[in-house]
Amino acid sequence: DVQLVESGGGLVRPGGSLRLACAASGFRRDDYAIAWFRQAPGKEREVIACILNSGRMTYYIDSLKGRFTISTDNAKGTVYLQMNGLKHEDTAVYSCAANDGVHWCPLSYDNWGQGVQVTVSS
Repeated sequence: DVQLVESGGGLVRPGGSLRLACAASGFRRDDYAIAWFRQAPGKEREVIACILNSGRMTYYIDSLKGRFTISTDNAKGTVYLQMNGLKHEDTAVYSCAANDGVHWCPLSYDNWGQGVQVTVSS
């Protein structure tokens, strides 16, 4: 079974940076997609970035392009989300999700991590 474990969340001041990590294991197919989602208090969960394990495709929500970067280290089985220039409105629970055996970034995902809290506050 696919297992996903997030780390790297915490409290950061506005303008600061954090790097989230999603340790992924259990894939049975050669190709898979991993995405980062976030859910802010009182808001719906939204996908913010996605990457294929090959690195050939990445997707970002338009509003976060230029501040957030998704990357993959296949040797470590880890996908990262580098978040720069953090703002109060980036406060949310961030989760990674994955689908095995896909060659694109899907709209829905079968496997989820437990999520980590990111709080941006002065």
